[in-house]
Order: sequence, then structure tokens, then C-alpha cells
Amino acid sequence: MFTLKSISSEAVPGALEKAERYRLLNEPELAESICLDVLAAEPDNQAALVMQLLALTDQFRGGHPNCLAQAQALLPRLRDQYERLYYAGLIRERRGLAHLSQASPGGGRVACEWLREAMTYYEQAEAVRPPGNDNAILRWNTCARAIMRHHLEPEPDEPYRPALEDS
Repeated sequence: MFTLKSISSEAVPGALEKAERYRLLNEPELAESICLDVLAAEPDNQAALVMQLLALTDQFRGGHPNCLAQAQALLPRLRDQYERLYYAGLIRERRGLAHLSQASPGGGRVACEWLREAMTYYEQAEAVRPPGNDNAILRWNTCARAIMRHHLEPEPDEPYRPALEDS
């Protein structure tokens, strides 16, 4: 329908600043759009990939159905192993917190599963983190506190069986 216009490579730093500002203003769709423009100009721009991933995860609470798959699809494009693991954890953490905020039946158990999976990724990221970078530890602790604060428990190992069965 429309042919999108391209930005120049010289405009990339300013565009990334605008994308960050839109994220801070709780306008993740606008931030995502800017990141797509930056990535069209510079497909391997790591800052734009991370910003787009964050903008997508900002949309989890709004229930946008494709954001999870789109965010996960960005992970292999991140060059650094630590960042791939850290942001894999962040995607899961934010998905879990989104489930928790929706207060749907069984949402606590689903949130717990997402948060525990995030913690696993954060532990892997911690093992390969650069010196002085404890972000994975901070995020792991955040997940642990959310689980404890909300008294979350994982799904039971055994399948659900109704107490009364039809005869």
C-alpha cells in the first residue's frame, strides 16, 4: 500500500535517541517503528536490535499476540552470547509479569513458569557475563522476589483430575 521512506545512516544515532524517549514515554509502538527504520538502514545495528526487542516486550501487557515471537526472533541476531542469554531471560520475565498483571484464572501458575524460565536464562548469562556486569543477577533477584511476593507456584506435575467423575 505504501512504500516506506528510508533514513540515512547519519540519522541513526538521533533516531535511536528518539526510540528510547518513546519507550520512556510508554509509546512502544512508536519506538518499534523507529527501530525498524534504523534496521532498514543498518540491518546489524545492535543497539537498534536491543531497543526493538525492548519495545516489543513493552507491548506484552497490552496483549499484542505477535510481540513474543517477534522479540524471540531478534535473539539470534545479537552477536554477543551474554546478550542473547540475558535478553532471552528478559523476554520471559516480562512475559511472566504480563501474565501476572492480567489476573486471569491460572495466570499465577503461568507467570511462575515464565519467571522460572527467565531465571534459568539469567543464570546462564551470569556464567558468561563481562566483569563488573551483574545485570543478570539483579534480574534473577527480581524474578525470585516476584515469585515470593505473589506466592507463585508452578504447575503441578500430575494432570488435573476432577474430584467427581461421571458414572
